[in-house]
Amino acid sequence: MKNIFSLVPLALLAACHSQPAPDAEPAADETAAVTQAPPIAPQKTVAAADPAQSAATLTLAGLGDLRIGKPVLADSRWSAAGAQVSDSCLVFSSPDYPGAYAIVEGGKVRRISIGQRSQVRLVEGIGIGATEAEVLKYFPFPATPHKYVDAPGKYLTAPNADSGSSALRFEIGSDGTVSQIHVGTMPVLGYVEACS
Repeated sequence: MKNIFSLVPLALLAACHSQPAPDAEPAADETAAVTQAPPIAPQKTVAAADPAQSAATLTLAGLGDLRIGKPVLADSRWSAAGAQVSDSCLVFSSPDYPGAYAIVEGGKVRRISIGQRSQVRLVEGIGIGATEAEVLKYFPFPATPHKYVDAPGKYLTAPNADSGSSALRFEIGSDGTVSQIHVGTMPVLGYVEACS
């Protein structure tokens, strides 16, 4: 019974949009003139991009309205929060991206990092908790020992990291999964080291 009621609105909608065939003759007993309405072009259904989803993608350029190498926008929801390293090196966070933070040095975004609690992903779908094998499938970066975590903890760092351009680094934790992802200019080690 429930299915019948859900079909009724569809039938009514179809009836409202039905048109006589172009060569159909009006019935002989009709007294009113019939004017054919112009055909209605079918509307294309385009899946709207979910702004929250697209904004939750970390790229080499940045995250949301935060851009590597650029100042934080005045109307941005990113703001300096918590204890700071110095007046010239600040840590910014946003309520829109739990588990993410940015290092801003000299007024420009130097690095964006995501860690535990973050739902942000790379375009490839890699995020916190991905396995090392999943990372290496897309990013066959050389490994170096992790400074603070025993093996199998390590860093997987893009080969262009020393070039001064935006680069990518994964931190693999002791469980063999991604514990942090950093994008920006290197060095991208700990939060204090980034500003030294």
